[in-house]
Amino acid sequence: MPTKLTTEVLNAAIEGLEIQKTRINAQIAEIRGMLGRGSQSSGAPSPSPLRKRRKMSKAGRAAIAAAQRKRWAETRKKQTVAAAPKPKRRLSAAGRRAIIAAAKKRWATKRAEAAKQAGA
Repeated sequence: MPTKLTTEVLNAAIEGLEIQKTRINAQIAEIRGMLGRGSQSSGAPSPSPLRKRRKMSKAGRAAIAAAQRKRWAETRKKQTVAAAPKPKRRLSAAGRRAIIAAAKKRWATKRAEAAKQAGA
C-alpha cells in the first residue's frame, strides 16, 4: 500500500532532521572543546559571523580602478618603447671579401692535408 507524502509530512521530517543536526553539531563542538581546538568546524557554517563584511563606496572603487588603469598605461608604454626593433645589420663588401678569402684559405689547407694523407 503506497503512502502519499504530503507537504505536512515532509515539513515535519525536515524539522526533525534540523533538530538532530543541531544536537549533533553541539556534540561535535563539545568534543572539539575537549581536544583543545576550540569551536573550529570542518565545513559546518559557524552560527554567527566573526565580523561583518566591509563594503566599499562607488567613489572608492572608482579611485582604485583609475589607479589600476594608470599603472597598466605605464606598463604598456614601457613595453612599446622596449619593443622597438633594432636596425638590421649589413655586411660591407670588404668584410664579405675577407670572409670569402678566409674560407678559401681554410679549404685549401684542408685539401692539402687530405692529399698529404692520401699520398702517404
